Parts: sequence; structure tokens; C-alpha cells
Amino acid sequence: MQSENMNNIILSVSSLKTYFFTRRGVVKAVDGVSFELRRGECLCLVGESGCGKTVTALSILRLLDSPPSRIVGGQVRYNATDLTTCSQQQLRQIRGKEIAIILQEAQSALNPVLTIGDQIIEQMKLHLSLNNSEARQKAINLLHQMGIPSAEEVLAYYPHQLSGGMKQRVLVTMSLCCDPKILIADEPTTAVDVTIKAQVLDIFRELKKTRQMSIIFITHDFSVVAEIGDRAVVMYGGKDVETAPVSEITSTPKHPYTAGLLECLPDISKDVDRLSSIPGMTPDPLRLPSGCTFHPRCPRAMKVCSEQEPPLIPLSKEHKVRCHLYV
Repeated sequence: MQSENMNNIILSVSSLKTYFFTRRGVVKAVDGVSFELRRGECLCLVGESGCGKTVTALSILRLLDSPPSRIVGGQVRYNATDLTTCSQQQLRQIRGKEIAIILQEAQSALNPVLTIGDQIIEQMKLHLSLNNSEARQKAINLLHQMGIPSAEEVLAYYPHQLSGGMKQRVLVTMSLCCDPKILIADEPTTAVDVTIKAQVLDIFRELKKTRQMSIIFITHDFSVVAEIGDRAVVMYGGKDVETAPVSEITSTPKHPYTAGLLECLPDISKDVDRLSSIPGMTPDPLRLPSGCTFHPRCPRAMKVCSEQEPPLIPLSKEHKVRCHLYV
């Protein structure tokens, strides 16, 4: 059974550390994060803004500017390749073709001076060696699959001529045009309204179902996690503080931070005047608290929490938590 699980793992992130070296000091944006992505599953990275979710995703494909950033430790293994140390040439063959990423905010992710067609077709010509006619036809087919009407006309549009929802669908199309095995989606539902959000989530559910695609879905919204995720990694202060199947983490959260995030969700069955919130603010990354980084905001903090960093405790085969309550 163990060898079967190992064969099912398509991406493995082990003790990843990505630091930013600035004039004011060292920012430990990602500090020892570990998780595994299985074939055909949706793994959600969830947490407040500034917890390290996006930096983790960008570190996987080494898309961060260096300097000031640098991966100072850990591994990201895709098949037999360590993406943190492989050559740029190897990485270029993997980016877009094997592992694709949808960046935050379609408006800023799309090039404003290139047509939609140019931006989609360029990738296919580069990675799939298609000619203009073949790449154009595939782009039209993909846009139709994403529910975009008049796909041929849309290819000639510039980003500013499309609505927010259409831009988001174009980004998904661009990420799928080379048939990647892994799709990283960085908060694709953040800058859209409720209707578009539901449509975007439907697209990801369909990708899982029809393409058996492995997805890393980044979000701050646990309601999205509950809708789309198979497993979740909760992040805080650059660390993975809890990892478990979504059904388990939403019903029986173990880390106080996870419980706090879930309590912030609106619940129409409760008669309350205002939503719950986690007290305090996310810590300054240049001056992280000693011990457990969450202890200044934690309702269950003990003396040891401010003195020692908690280890990652396996509660079961699938459930791990970084908290002194379970030491």
C-alpha cells in the first residue's frame, strides 16, 4: 500500500525554504513547508494574506526574482527532477508544458499590448511545435470548452476588451493549452463576483473530472476549500501548520488557527449580530514572534508556545499539525 501511495505522488515539496534578503533584514516567506500532490487530486493551500501561499507556488517553478529572493533549503521533486536545482533549460521545458500556473488577477497577468490569440498561440508554438494554423484551431477549441462565445473573434481582442470573468477564462485556457499534468491556481476567484466565482469553480471541477488533472489551488476562503478540495494545507507565518483531508479538517480542525479560520465563515443557522474574527494581525515577517508564530493571537496559548517552535505532529496517516497542544 505504501509503494502504491508513493507511485501516486506526482509532486513532492520537502522542507522548502524561500527567503527574501532585503536592506531591512531577511524575510522568511516560506520556512520549511512540506506537502505532496497526488495524481488527479486538488490540494488547497489556505491561509490569510501574507502567510506564504503564493511564494510557495512561485517557488515551485522558480518564478521569483533573485535577488532579493532565494531558495535556501528543501526540495521540490517532480518525477525524478528537483526543480530547485535543475538547469534553467530543464525548467523551461517543464514550465507551461508539464506544470502550468494561473497567476492572481487576470487584469495584471495578461499582457495589455498583445492580443488574446498571440498570448495563447505563442505557448503552443514553443512547447508543442505547432504551426500557426494548428495552434490557432486548438486555441479556438479550448476557448469554446471554457464557455467563451465567438472564440474566433476573442482571439483578436486585447485584454481590456474583455470582462473580468472572460479574462479569467482566458487565463485558464492559456494554462491548459499545452496539456499540463499539474495546474497551480493562485486565488483565481479573488477578483471576480459571486456568479463568476461559481463558474470558475465549475471549470476546475470539470478539469479534475475529465482530465484527471492534479491541481494546487491557493485561496484564503475555506468555503472554496470545502467545495473543490480533496486535501488542505493550512499555512501561517511561512509554515504549514495543519495538513489533512478537507472533510476531516473542516469537521475536526486541530490547530487553533484552522479553527479560527473556520469560525470566520458566515453561518445562516446561527443567530449572531456579527461574524467571528481572529484577534490581532498577521505578524510582521521581519519580526516574527519567537516560538509558535501564532501564539500572540492564539486563544489556547501556553507558556511553551512563546518559547519553543512546535514540531509537526502526525495525528494519523493523513492528518498532521504543528502545535504544542499535541506534543
